[in-house]
Amino acid sequence: MNTELIQEKLNELKKLISESGIGTSEELDLLESKIQASSKTEIAWKQVELARHPDRPYSLDYINRIFDDFTELHGDRCYADDSAIVGGLAFLNGRPVTVIAHQKGRTLKENMQRNHGMAHPEGYRKALRLAKQAEKFQRPIITFVDTSGAYPGIGAEERGVAESIAHNLRDFSQLKTPIICIIIGEGGSGGALGICVGDKVYMLENAIYSVISPEGCASILLRDATKAKDAAAMLRITSADLMAFNVINGVIKEAPGGAHADPDATAALIKEVLLSDLADLESRNPSVLVRYRNQKIRKIGHWNES
Repeated sequence: MNTELIQEKLNELKKLISESGIGTSEELDLLESKIQASSKTEIAWKQVELARHPDRPYSLDYINRIFDDFTELHGDRCYADDSAIVGGLAFLNGRPVTVIAHQKGRTLKENMQRNHGMAHPEGYRKALRLAKQAEKFQRPIITFVDTSGAYPGIGAEERGVAESIAHNLRDFSQLKTPIICIIIGEGGSGGALGICVGDKVYMLENAIYSVISPEGCASILLRDATKAKDAAAMLRITSADLMAFNVINGVIKEAPGGAHADPDATAALIKEVLLSDLADLESRNPSVLVRYRNQKIRKIGHWNES
């Protein structure tokens, strides 16, 4: 029996008890709160599963549907080219733009090449190189975020992955060109933030965005990796939660069953958002863009006590 049916039966029972005058309302309220918590857990975990669905469209699937003449650029001019991050030049309805994105692989071979979308420091340095090039030539920047996190391997640490992400956070916040970020799947921790500082940040309906994975949170805070579903609800990682917290600017709808059910429709909705926002952002003075971008970032996490 699903939680909606249980809730319906519980409401009927509460009505009968109220009419009969039996004093068990406190017990029913407690039971109802447990049911609501269970429902939130189910919803959060369902979105985690959809965000990780193996058939879910990846960045290049959207790039090829939304943009014309995408030309990929490679390398960070320092160490190597990181295939976990793709970037290059493209046209959006004739408007030149720079696109930067995480990219996962479909097959074992692809995932080995792209490291499951987990970037090394050279990937973030490549992203920053392309972003600064976009600023120089006054091209808007569009990023697609889809990673469980930056790669935490020894080599990545030795080459300064934390420093490279920190540089991106600082420099993306100061770029004098419009930046729009779309979280299309997993938005994991600093690995996501490395290319997710922008004037507008959107999430697909079934994407997730969090400081840590549910499994990691369950292992560290709950001391039990099997409680990942509970951790997912506690972390408030869904698009609805983050919209309520004003962390993102909007939620882009998906087809019933997830974006993989109709990638073309999802891509069309993303394109519509991009065209609408770019028309507005490009009309603004670059210095004003930077000022409002920084104000937006600094407001995240603020609250008022009554």
